Amino acid sequence: MSSTLFRTKKVEQSIRDTEEPEHALKKSLSALDLTVFGVGVIIGTGIFVLTGTVAKNNAGPSVALAFVVAGVVCALAALCYAEFASTVPVAGSAYTFAYASLGELPAWIIGWDLVLEFALGTAVVAVGWSGYIHSLLDNAGWQLPASLGVRDGAEVFGFDILAAALVLVLTAILVLGMKLSARVTTVVVAIKLAVVLVVIVAGAFFITTDNYTPFIPEAKPVAAGDGLHSPLIQLMFGWAPADFGVMGIFTAASVVFFAFIGFDIVATAAEETRNPQRDMPRGILGSLFICTVLYVAVSIVVTGMQHYSELSVDAPLADAFKATGHPWYAGFISFGAAVGLTVVCMILLLGQTRVFFAMSRDGLLPRFFSRVHPRFRTPHRPTILLGVVIAVLAGFTPLTELAELVNIGTLFAFVIVALSVIILRRTRPDLPRAFRTPWVPFLPILSVAASLWLMLNLPAETWLRFALWMVIGIVVYFLYSRSHSRLGRGEGAGPVEPAEPSGPASR
Repeated sequence: MSSTLFRTKKVEQSIRDTEEPEHALKKSLSALDLTVFGVGVIIGTGIFVLTGTVAKNNAGPSVALAFVVAGVVCALAALCYAEFASTVPVAGSAYTFAYASLGELPAWIIGWDLVLEFALGTAVVAVGWSGYIHSLLDNAGWQLPASLGVRDGAEVFGFDILAAALVLVLTAILVLGMKLSARVTTVVVAIKLAVVLVVIVAGAFFITTDNYTPFIPEAKPVAAGDGLHSPLIQLMFGWAPADFGVMGIFTAASVVFFAFIGFDIVATAAEETRNPQRDMPRGILGSLFICTVLYVAVSIVVTGMQHYSELSVDAPLADAFKATGHPWYAGFISFGAAVGLTVVCMILLLGQTRVFFAMSRDGLLPRFFSRVHPRFRTPHRPTILLGVVIAVLAGFTPLTELAELVNIGTLFAFVIVALSVIILRRTRPDLPRAFRTPWVPFLPILSVAASLWLMLNLPAETWLRFALWMVIGIVVYFLYSRSHSRLGRGEGAGPVEPAEPSGPASR
């Protein structure tokens, strides 16, 4: 039984599957498109909100260093993703990589994890976007009925029509084609980058150097189980992380990590890239580098404009400009945040549909969802299904308290990809690798350790919810996926219909 649970799918077979006419995605993306996708999904609510939270509660002005630490953790994982995405240019990201190295059950687990991660991420961002739009409408003197508005956790039963409508519109765009999605993303990312650059350039003129003193505030102890700190760390190591001080930087890094979520989604588009061996590493590493530089610059400017103890938790960037007597910038930032979140939502939905598509093509989910649209060459069936489900989820469910699941799901994927690089280097040293992760196995091991450390900083409730979702996934695997797997049915040796690329053959 264990041999069937850990059966691996050959890289060559994964690549051959992408050539089956009914299951082949259209290759239309360039390195620039991938970089734009990466920047578009990374720069989201994290930078517009988390800067004030972690500066005020955890790190003070040294929040800039926290962004560097989180960026380094992501860079370690990005180097592993770059090798895999260029070696196995197949939709599915960490799911596909795990199938080629760790086996079917681990691949199913990470695929199941990614489906949850991207679904919740899309819904959370859609609700956040709705909140920004409501704020802008209120400023203009327009108000939607409470039953169609944002819920505060509330007694009010209603449907967030803006959040649901956004998801449905983006679903239609993704069905119509990746190139259209890339064009929409490019325009929106340009607006979002303009907002971030305005914050950096304009804010630099309002910096007061006294606000940087002390750069690393004196440490203060935190009561066990308090705030954002994880009881798991207290249980394992016997101490609670401190706010401020050097350890406050690492605590802040586990929080601002949310601002970096998304670069791994670039890998899900590998199958739709014209030259994945060259362009995937450029897109993944390039987008991560650009965003890290912007994040550090924004955090330095904001903590220089206003003392960290006075920063707003809800809208630190906008409120910092208000505090310096420039409210116009605040409105501009809110507009840019609202526009930018549309791209974050779309690319998260894109990532989920590609993972779902890859799993269905392997038979672990119903094969009905693995056929592409005859004209647009997009996986329209899973896109429509997931778009409708997430629209309902975003419309009815307050998801704020579940947002941490996105973090733990991403970090878990990082661990799997890093381990997969080590294993595939040993089991398939013959594979052509356009990009090679340096210092294997030391760098992937360091990536695993860094990701696990940030996971331990997450609340215990997040671990419990994550474990519950994994248990459900394992039940689904044994009830359905294991018996329907193409690999288990002996279809892993070649394509389903033509046995040879040169022509049809009977089975």
